[in-house]
Amino acid sequence: MSFDVGLVGKPSVGKSTFFNAATMNDVPEGAYPFTTIDPSVGEAYVRVDCAGPEFDHSCTPNQGYCDDGTRFVPVRLVDVAGLVPGAHEGRGLGNQFLSDLNEADVLIHVVDFSGETDIEGEPTEDHDPREDIDFLEDELDMWYLDVLEKGIERYRSGYHGEEADVEEDLAEQMSAFRTSEHEIKQTILSLDLELDPDAWDEVDREELAREIRKRTKPMVIAANKMDTRAAQANYAEIVDDPDYDHLTFVPTSAHAEKALKNGDEQGVLEYTPGDADFEVTGDLPEAKAAGIEQIREFVTEYGGTGVQRALETSLFEELGAIAVFPGARQPEDEERFLQDCFVLKGGATAEDFAYFLHTDIGDGFLHAHDVRSGRQIGADTVLEHRDVVEITTTN
Repeated sequence: MSFDVGLVGKPSVGKSTFFNAATMNDVPEGAYPFTTIDPSVGEAYVRVDCAGPEFDHSCTPNQGYCDDGTRFVPVRLVDVAGLVPGAHEGRGLGNQFLSDLNEADVLIHVVDFSGETDIEGEPTEDHDPREDIDFLEDELDMWYLDVLEKGIERYRSGYHGEEADVEEDLAEQMSAFRTSEHEIKQTILSLDLELDPDAWDEVDREELAREIRKRTKPMVIAANKMDTRAAQANYAEIVDDPDYDHLTFVPTSAHAEKALKNGDEQGVLEYTPGDADFEVTGDLPEAKAAGIEQIREFVTEYGGTGVQRALETSLFEELGAIAVFPGARQPEDEERFLQDCFVLKGGATAEDFAYFLHTDIGDGFLHAHDVRSGRQIGADTVLEHRDVVEITTTN
């Protein structure tokens, strides 16, 4: 599993329910603050159209599974604990929360769109979900700003000598955010700022910190509890608010996803994660049958429960990741053909893929082949989503 998806949200919004629904783990759930103290880690899946049918092949995946031509590829989902206002100042779980959060490549922010929990995660009525969206972004921005300010001081102190470029010192100070000198420089220039911190005022520094955060911690909003009328009304208003055009929203009901998966495991439903429909195959008590039909109305209207879509949107849209199948033009063992599918960073080359598979394979890289066309491709060929690639190596 090459990516970590961080699940974040204030207490009592359904974050643990989302985690359990996505991974079918069993972490504690409850309508009270700090149900989760330590980060929980589980295996979730993203859907990829399997390459097998194009080769008249029925695959047997090493990891994940294949269901009627859809490959479910594992990714790591981390339920990050401790989000409260003031986290960047050490409130709540403070630094532990930020450290755990920083391990994630992309974030899914679970927000209670029903407005039934206040900013602290306590029960309330008519809470505006925008406050929750804003406070997470503000917490992250203040955290990034603090690190940025230290980088500016590093530059001013001449730590790397008088000839050092500002992007060098900022990239060094902000290396934990997995950014580079080039990316820092491009971000500064994109805001029409000079490459001189002495020319930046307080607003400039805040905007720069925010922009670096947006580029290094992409985020999807899982608008949870969307099977309630209050949430649907809030959703319609917020997605039309231009202040939130920079965010991607996914209407979600974690409760519905968990109920459908439980029903499938128990043999009373047939449900494939991410589908907008399901079939009742067993007898249900009257109350449960009524609840299932309410879920059907929701998934029909919104095209699914949103849990699967949130995961895939975070990786394939916000992060720009791609899925690649290792393959062979003349497989020696048909059973092992297309057993693997890996999620890689967008822009990955054939050589990157070789190194991803194993350092020795990368070190001995000679060339690769596009298995579909048989065309030989070089080390610097940029791969595309769902490519099937054979690597030729001296090792």
